[in-house]
Amino acid sequence: MQFPDFIKAFPGINVPFPTDVVETNVIRSDAGLVAFFTFLKDMQLPMHSHGAQWGSVISGEIVLTIGGETKTYRPGDSYFIPAGVEHGAMIKAGTRAIDVFEEPDRYTLKP
Repeated sequence: MQFPDFIKAFPGINVPFPTDVVETNVIRSDAGLVAFFTFLKDMQLPMHSHGAQWGSVISGEIVLTIGGETKTYRPGDSYFIPAGVEHGAMIKAGTRAIDVFEEPDRYTLKP
């Protein structure tokens, strides 16, 4: 399932990955950031940490390590990453996910 056109019209964000690997669209408020990710190629997300994050897999598959525990997430699965907990992932091409970040400035908007 692709995201609908009105979501694709939301602004993108500056992420440290090429646009041929991941497409982004976001909604941002003073309270947080909601990101719609579409992964076009397999991607390895290095271990890192930041504020709290909640996410849900819409399609595809994410092998996510949170605080040393690795689990595979598929459509309909959701995950929570507490603030400051190290995490990383292997994300398969074709995966779509929605992630909500407690930090509204986690990523900057593209012009």
